Amino acid sequence: MKLITVTDVAELIHQHGFDNFMTDLMHYLKADFSRWHEFDKSPRHATHVDGGVIELMPVADKHTYTFKYVNGHPKNPLDNKQTVVATGQLSRVSDGYPLMFSEMTVLTALRTAATSAIATDYLARNNSTVLALIGTGAQSEFQVLAHLLVRDIRQVRYFDTDARAMNKFAQNMRSYAPEVEFIACSDAQSAVSAADIIIVCTACKGHVEVVKDTWLQAGVHINGLGGDCPGKTELEKAILFRSKTVVEYLPQSLIEGEIQLLTPKEAEQLVHAELWQIITSAKSGRTSDSEITVFDSVGFALEDFSVLRLVYDLTNHYDIGSKLDFIPQLADAKDLVAALNKIDLGAREWTKKHA
Repeated sequence: MKLITVTDVAELIHQHGFDNFMTDLMHYLKADFSRWHEFDKSPRHATHVDGGVIELMPVADKHTYTFKYVNGHPKNPLDNKQTVVATGQLSRVSDGYPLMFSEMTVLTALRTAATSAIATDYLARNNSTVLALIGTGAQSEFQVLAHLLVRDIRQVRYFDTDARAMNKFAQNMRSYAPEVEFIACSDAQSAVSAADIIIVCTACKGHVEVVKDTWLQAGVHINGLGGDCPGKTELEKAILFRSKTVVEYLPQSLIEGEIQLLTPKEAEQLVHAELWQIITSAKSGRTSDSEITVFDSVGFALEDFSVLRLVYDLTNHYDIGSKLDFIPQLADAKDLVAALNKIDLGAREWTKKHA
């Protein structure tokens, strides 16, 4: 079984190139979304705990099974801990054997950015050049870099309630994208007022109107990323009533997305499509320069499937990662106790005497 660490992911990106990795990831995502009906899917299993949520996200096709363990604890930064951390596993369906266990904190940011960039490519105006970013936390740099691959972004207007996060973002982006103009804004309204594309990714837990309906100009596209659990939304409800809204997986989005603000009947009327339907042209993307489009993204297990599949392929290609004996190697498959043949079973006598 292969183990992929954060250092391994960094080495993989260094060898393959960030843009190449993101481009390949978008190809993998579109290929997997295009075969939507081949997957055994379900909403993620969420355990709501004091201060946050812990989730398991499984999905499988006929050949491969993956799952991700991920948390969301908005107050973690107060203790200098990350809001979101994750690990993931890729296994072979035919015999159930795990093939790879991987870090997924960085990979989650990469797959989220790639998925939202795909949505932008189908839903934003082709001539979009101004991007607004509300929330400059851990996801922010990845989002901008991914969007540079699908649109000619010349200006990024950004805002966060945390000045340190804004400074961090500005310092990073000066070296990552020196050709782009970055404008720090004093509030969310000034950031989005002139934007063609809006990315909203905040950690506030609650029904918060981070973006208001009256701020939006015709033709804007919104990627709503922060509304990702029950009771947590970022867009004023009125926006959904005049937008073409696309979700990843409707049963999950009804629980966790911006559309949790809607009644079931309203959701049935207002949700235009799931993302796979846009990718396969089963339903239309943007059809005019004046319509407002929303990608109501909560993150879905198929996106983790795609990034784990890509990482497995690339780490094999570049010979990156460690092989560890997580699975006993037995001459006789029924002789499991043989896995302990290097252990002094005499320790049982010590246990008996001191029980």
